[in-house]
Amino acid sequence: MDDHFDGLERVAIEKLLTARFALSPEKTQELLEHAEVLAEKSNQLYPFTRLAVERMTPEERVRLIEMLWEVVYADGVLDPEEDALIRRIAGLIYVSDQDRGEARRRVVARLGIKPAP
Repeated sequence: MDDHFDGLERVAIEKLLTARFALSPEKTQELLEHAEVLAEKSNQLYPFTRLAVERMTPEERVRLIEMLWEVVYADGVLDPEEDALIRRIAGLIYVSDQDRGEARRRVVARLGIKPAP
């Protein structure tokens, strides 16, 4: 999200995909590679967020935001661009500021990270 997709973030994404969809390591790699190809071809969020709105319950969309926070904090640093992108995605998938903030607090607590003021 901050134009730097490091190994820690990739590992976090792999763990989240494996757990969320009960995938084998091979299927997780296949899904991640497919997603990277799609993302490279598009510079717009709307096609992806539209699908989330159409196919996910409100609770699942909040969980998606929580997963994004887990990726952002994988390297222990919240970049301002990452924060802004999550805010934008949350708005596009109709996750309230309150739910987005609560999702962030859950992740920060779970990971034992001291949030910036």
